[in-house]
Amino acid sequence: MTTITLNKVKTIKTLNNIAERGLNVFDKEHYAIDNDDPNPDAIVARSYNMHHMDFNDNLKAIARAGAGVNNIPVDRCTEQGIAVFNTPGANANAVKELVLTSLIASSRNLFDGLSWVKNLDGEEERISKQVEAGKKQFVGKEVKGKTLGVIGLGAIGALVANDALDLDMNVVGFDPFISVDTAWNLSRKVHRAMTIEELFANADYITVHVPLTDDTAGMFNKETFALMKSDVHILNFSRDGLVNEGDMAEALKSGKVGKYITDFPNENVLNMPNAVPIPHLGASTKESEENCAVMAAKQVKDFLETGNIKNSINFPNASLPYTGKKRVAAFHQNVPNMVSQIISVLSNYNLNIADMVNRSFRDMAYTMIDIDDEVNGDILPVLEKEIREIEGIVSLRLI
Repeated sequence: MTTITLNKVKTIKTLNNIAERGLNVFDKEHYAIDNDDPNPDAIVARSYNMHHMDFNDNLKAIARAGAGVNNIPVDRCTEQGIAVFNTPGANANAVKELVLTSLIASSRNLFDGLSWVKNLDGEEERISKQVEAGKKQFVGKEVKGKTLGVIGLGAIGALVANDALDLDMNVVGFDPFISVDTAWNLSRKVHRAMTIEELFANADYITVHVPLTDDTAGMFNKETFALMKSDVHILNFSRDGLVNEGDMAEALKSGKVGKYITDFPNENVLNMPNAVPIPHLGASTKESEENCAVMAAKQVKDFLETGNIKNSINFPNASLPYTGKKRVAAFHQNVPNMVSQIISVLSNYNLNIADMVNRSFRDMAYTMIDIDDEVNGDILPVLEKEIREIEGIVSLRLI
């Protein structure tokens, strides 16, 4: 990789249409948006499938303007020392609004009713009679006083829980990994379920907001349906793989599940009775797209200019106030003596350390060291070469 300096114009490549507000974060003095550059410093994308792409040695960061990173080969990026960022929470309000809209609309059979009305035929008087005669088939139920179970109390789940309280619903939340920040933002009126089984047993409606992992895949299945109330409504705006679709179809046929509202339509869902497929609109608002683009751009810009990391999928979060001193930023294996070996190289050139931070993430770690002294430009290439030769160094930048 090449050494980064602030007076070098850095190129940003986009793989989808990125909101202009986000691109404007990259000032024209130091950055160029160049989608034809085969050797960019960073890539900003949305849902573009990157698994087939080869990444050049100059690529330092990939930012996903959204939460999911399934379209990015994260493991390969880690092996090449490329930081992968996402934007958790930037689209939370958009998803929350659609969840609550779908909760109420499905409970009142609004989707089925609208479809029925659009197929009516005849003159106004005849249509009016058909409506009065047929509306009884769409009698629904109010959500007021009902219990909503929220699985996952992150950025989206916490917003859903809080706003459902304002609808006079009883809200039960389950999240064994809830963060301190989320806990501060969550209403004290949200009842905490100690087990997910407790939530399943008491909820009239269940909405899920967790990532798809080995532990959560197929978490909605015949065994868990058996724990739930009959006619429960399940809302899935997270990932389709959370649901065993064969078991869901059977639960819908039997009436154990009254409605399945999902943002992930496929052939199976389209053939399920009482399923409400939504065309993946969770984050599809102008505001959400702008928020994600701005957040992604700011994270990339900060990383390129200072080495600081926030919301990376494969690098640890790390922050060190940037004072303009020469900074060593190394991504390396999380093994003993790595930091001491880097410091030893600096000591060989009589360079004092002004400040440093070291953070680990699974098998990898990230170290930033600010050098207190003015560094002779002739030394930099040699310094960089010697640090790179340390076994376990994956990528290195001198900022």
